[in-house]
Amino acid sequence: MFLSVFDMFKVGVGPSSSHTMGPMVAAGRFLDLLRASPFEVAGLRASLHGSLAWTGVGHATDRATVLGLAGFLPDSYDAEAAEAALAAIAATGTVTPEGLPELAFQPEHHLVFDYDHPLPRHANGMRLMAVDAQGDVVVQETYYSIGGGFVVTEAEQAAEPQMDAKDAATHPYPFESAQQMLAMAKSSGKTIAEMKRANELEHRGPGSLAEGIDRIWQVMDACIERGLAGDGILPGGLNVKRRARKIHQELLAERGLNLGAPHTINDWMSVYAMAVNEENAAGGQVVTAPTNGAAGVLPAVLKYWLNHVPGAVPSRIPEFMLTASAIGGIVKHNASISGAEAGCQAEVGSASAMAAAGLTAVMGGSPEQVENAAEIALEHHLGLTCDPVKGLVQVPCIERNGLGAIKAVSAASLALRGDGSHLVPLDACIRTMFETGQDMHEKYKETSLGGLAVNVPNC
Repeated sequence: MFLSVFDMFKVGVGPSSSHTMGPMVAAGRFLDLLRASPFEVAGLRASLHGSLAWTGVGHATDRATVLGLAGFLPDSYDAEAAEAALAAIAATGTVTPEGLPELAFQPEHHLVFDYDHPLPRHANGMRLMAVDAQGDVVVQETYYSIGGGFVVTEAEQAAEPQMDAKDAATHPYPFESAQQMLAMAKSSGKTIAEMKRANELEHRGPGSLAEGIDRIWQVMDACIERGLAGDGILPGGLNVKRRARKIHQELLAERGLNLGAPHTINDWMSVYAMAVNEENAAGGQVVTAPTNGAAGVLPAVLKYWLNHVPGAVPSRIPEFMLTASAIGGIVKHNASISGAEAGCQAEVGSASAMAAAGLTAVMGGSPEQVENAAEIALEHHLGLTCDPVKGLVQVPCIERNGLGAIKAVSAASLALRGDGSHLVPLDACIRTMFETGQDMHEKYKETSLGGLAVNVPNC
């Protein structure tokens, strides 16, 4: 099982990795399929199913699908160009992706929210179709947006065991579980980050790896800074005010006055996380960590470490990132990072576990302590539902990232005060999280049909 650090941390656009980035990526893949097809295509059709239908408008799934079919991709997204493209599509009823003829596509008629027919493989399903001049479907593919911007077809899901076997043969440390990870660390004498780095170097040179990780952190940090400077009302109709700027200004004003209570440090962690998720809610550029809905947790913990912990140095950021991505890969491989599949425990819970692991590593923790920290953080998110009010990634999502960051730091601190031994293994906690998600009622899994989404007035 190999999931790169650049799989877990992808530059993209808000508000959702599974509902915005994923459909845009799927549409881009479908365009590639059409470019290689022998059929003459005249138009496009799309249908959204399951959670992509129920919370699609609030998560901008329709907008992302339209832009994806017009040739936009998350990592190169240009907001100004996107607005111009949407206006042109609305006016002409066509899209003109590069390498293909002008294609008829009227979103109000050809993009369907299918609430009644969920697809079998995942809660986030979509079908993309191309039609000929007579309107007959000549090319069709089903895609599943499985969280964190990952997109698979039904055939690709079925081929996963073969891919795992190939990974095991081509990587020096092919761990698929936390137990295997710890065993390999013990036998090799390497840290988790060192093993992860060795696996990454099978695919790219050391310079490319370092540059890539540096870019990921720079985008994360820039997102924090934009969020701390931003003001106004978030889009979507809930009239949620941006709060990060005001809180940050108050924290800066209190510095040096000897008036702040010790727990004020929690406000710093929260404000960093909230800044990211306010930017995400506004459709800004973010990094999946491992998802957009949980994008604020890990950068908040990393920013906290750099700005508030004595001895922190930027040169150890790659160690933090590599360790965190190793834990995130194990969670994704053995369970889920998708709120639509397993609730918010799979998103903020996974993010908190990843952040706790990274922080423990850069503060000198052993592989056993890193695993312990990740388990503590994930364990105390078990059962967390995903019930966004009005289908927007705002309430309770923004503040929830702050609490996830606080839990991550607390988990790391507890683990560092122990020797790494603990009762519940991380693998057991991951399995429990997934089983809990399977048992969770669908209305609590990113459908906005239960919980806060129905008990809070949202109009």
